[in-house]
Amino acid sequence: MSLVRRDGRADGSFYYGVKTTGVFCRPSCPSRLPRRSNVLFFASAPEAQAAGFRPCRRCRPDMAVRAAPHLDTIVRVCGLIGTAERPPTLAELAEAVGLCPSHLHRVFKRAVGVTPKGYAAALRAQRLKDGLRPGVTVTRTLYDAGFGSGSRLYANAGEHLGMSPARYRSGGEGMLIRFAAARTDLGWVLVAGTGRGLCAIDLGDSRKALVDALKARFDRAEHREGDPESVRWLRRVTESIVSPRRGLDLPLDIRGTAFQRRVWEELRRIPAGGTASYGEVARRIGKPGSARAVARACASNPLALAVPCHRVVRSDGDPGGYRSGVERKRALLEREAKEEGGLPDPM
Repeated sequence: MSLVRRDGRADGSFYYGVKTTGVFCRPSCPSRLPRRSNVLFFASAPEAQAAGFRPCRRCRPDMAVRAAPHLDTIVRVCGLIGTAERPPTLAELAEAVGLCPSHLHRVFKRAVGVTPKGYAAALRAQRLKDGLRPGVTVTRTLYDAGFGSGSRLYANAGEHLGMSPARYRSGGEGMLIRFAAARTDLGWVLVAGTGRGLCAIDLGDSRKALVDALKARFDRAEHREGDPESVRWLRRVTESIVSPRRGLDLPLDIRGTAFQRRVWEELRRIPAGGTASYGEVARRIGKPGSARAVARACASNPLALAVPCHRVVRSDGDPGGYRSGVERKRALLEREAKEEGGLPDPM
C-alpha cells in the first residue's frame, strides 16, 4: 500500500523495478503507477541495479537515504565489485573499506539482501546477458563479464541463461517454445516449455497479455501454440488447479539465482493445503532474517502452481502479495483446503 499511496516515509525501506521499462524507483516516485504484474521489489538500490534496472530520473533512487547505517560503505563496496576485473574476495573488500570480513558480510547482506559474493555473481550474470548481442563474440563477452574461463561459463549457462550463450545472444533464435492457454474459473492460464521442460506457468486476466509476455522474453525464438505436448502440459496444470493434491510431476526448466532456487525448492516441499510464512521459509533454507528476500523470490517465480509460492503467507496469516493477484491466491488456498470445483476445458 505504501507504493499505491506514494508514501515518502517508505523511501529507503524498499525500491521497485518496472519490468516493461527497466527502471527502478522509490515508493514516493510521482511517475505513473505500473501494473502489479510488471513490478519487482528490491531491498536496496544496489540490488535493483544488480538485477539490471536503471535509476529513475525523477525520484533518483540511486541517491542515498542517509538514515541507513553503513550506506556509504555499502555503495563503495558495490562500486569496487562493479569495477573489478575479477570478483574481489570478501577479505579484499573488507580491507578496502576498513571493516572486518564478518562485519562487512553481515551489514552488506542486511542492506542489499544478498552477500557480496551473491551480488558479484548477479552483476556478472547481468553483464553476460547485456553483452551477448549479435555481432559480439561469446568469448569476448564472457571475459568482459568477468568469467575466468569458457568452461565456467558453459557449465553454468543453463543457470544464467537457460540456453547456450550463442543462442541467447541471437535473441533465442532457433529455440522452440511450445505453449498453450486455457480459460479457467481463475482466469486464463498459460503453460510454456522448452526442450528441457516447463519454463512458464502464468495466470492472468487476458490471454493476449500472457502470450505477449511470453514472446517478449525471447523475441526471435519460434513459438508454437497448441501442439500435443503443450496441450498435455496444460491439461495437467488445469487438473492440478481443480485437484491440487494430484501435484504436478512434470519436468521443469527453472532458472534463477542460487538464492531464488533455494527458496523455490523449499516452496515445493509445502504440501497442498499447507502454508508457511516468509520468515519460516527463510529459516528453513538457513537464512533467518531474509524474509523480505524470500518474498521477492516468490514474486519472481515464473512457474506458478509448480512452484507453489501462493502457499507462502504473512506471519499474521494474511495472504500477502501474489504475482497473479491476491484474489487468485486466496482462491487457490481455499481450493486446496476444500478440493472442490470442476475441471476447466482447454480452449
